[in-house]
Amino acid sequence: MVQKFLEAFANIFRIPDLRKRLGFTLGLLAVYRLGSQVPTPGINVQRWEAIFSSAAGSIFGFFDLFAGGNIRRLTIFALGIMPYITASIILQLLTVVVPTLEKLQKEGELGRRKITQWTRYLTIILSVIQSFGISQGLMGMQQGVVIDPGFGFVMLTILSLTTGSAFIMWLGEQITERGVGNGMSLIIFTGIVVGLPHAIGSIYTNVFVTHEWGALQLILLLAMMIAVVAFIVLVERGERRIPVQYAKRVIGRRVMGGQSTHMPLKVNAGGVIPVIFASSILAFPQTLTQVAVVKSMPWAMNTLKLIAHGEPLYYILFVTGIIFFCFFYVSIIFNPNEAADNMRKYGGFIPGIRPGRNTADYMNAVLTKITVVGGIYLSILCLIPDIMISGIKLQHLALVGPWIDAHFPRAILDGMNVNFYFGGTSLLIVVGVAMDTVNQIEAQLIMRHYEGFTPRSGRIRGRRSSF
Repeated sequence: MVQKFLEAFANIFRIPDLRKRLGFTLGLLAVYRLGSQVPTPGINVQRWEAIFSSAAGSIFGFFDLFAGGNIRRLTIFALGIMPYITASIILQLLTVVVPTLEKLQKEGELGRRKITQWTRYLTIILSVIQSFGISQGLMGMQQGVVIDPGFGFVMLTILSLTTGSAFIMWLGEQITERGVGNGMSLIIFTGIVVGLPHAIGSIYTNVFVTHEWGALQLILLLAMMIAVVAFIVLVERGERRIPVQYAKRVIGRRVMGGQSTHMPLKVNAGGVIPVIFASSILAFPQTLTQVAVVKSMPWAMNTLKLIAHGEPLYYILFVTGIIFFCFFYVSIIFNPNEAADNMRKYGGFIPGIRPGRNTADYMNAVLTKITVVGGIYLSILCLIPDIMISGIKLQHLALVGPWIDAHFPRAILDGMNVNFYFGGTSLLIVVGVAMDTVNQIEAQLIMRHYEGFTPRSGRIRGRRSSF
């Protein structure tokens, strides 16, 4: 198995076009990492990093995950790919309520190009707004983060951050068009993976230098890593296949239809988007704890502490938000009534189900069941690593808190203090993007009569990227 994989990997470099695409992708990703070392002009980076460390649990820490550490260092790529993701999500939501966008979406390649163009414009607008807000927030800090506050600093910050965001968008589009894989997803992937060496060093320090972890904890951590990655691969490739039969039709002298096929419904159709939405909403209240007005109100601070990361109420709201946004996003990208109507027009039907309304109800029932499973899967995927990192503060519960504090393992209550990117969101992105990229490379190999990575030239069904 290993020999076949290495042989398939070597075949990549035997194909000139694929070798050129892979080199182009790696080159642009290197340019992205190089730009991540350029700080925003007019910023005292050391003082900003000290302030950011105190607010790492807020929404800034969450966005820094997708920015590859650029927010922590406040580089010219600090906005990262988030403006583009936000613009894409906004336009996807607007296609449901705006007839013009819905019509463009159904016009094929020409309509998609128009929507992509509007996405770029909206990305620039959002980048200008966000960079202006960042400049105002930085000047409002009293710790001397801004070296020379004023109108010039505001304009320079807007120009630097907006240009950086537009350049990242251009890099992603070039990788998608002329490289291998989805460019936007690979940029996020690179930002997350770049913290892997620090993660390995942190584990080594805890086990062999400071001896904070024993052999049992290390084995448990490695086993959990493998189990979570295998769980992601299993579910991301999972789909419910609804059988569809097409009736025979005689058109002239030709007999059309008559074949049996299936309609695949993915278990996790929303990808990582429900997790992003739920995490963003729950991270926002923690950002309020940094506001001076909120700090002066004890009742507000006590309320916000109840939904802080690691608290039981936080995880309850987190799971509820993930499941809600799973249903919300699936309702946008798939319409059972429209699918049933299109199936009826082309003479298709589900065996045992009458065409029309009954077919739509059947698909809606199936979609509801697998969406619940997908929401539970995402919840488990995010909860287990988070609990391993920071624990779940069950000792803060009323009445039973003291008993739990005395009898439960500290690894569950306080976490294992894993100082690396082991969160469910990051793992889902890393594994999903890796599967998609391998899938595209394998398709190129099979198209040129080379054996792919999987046995018997099978095709890996990767997660369809939403970015």
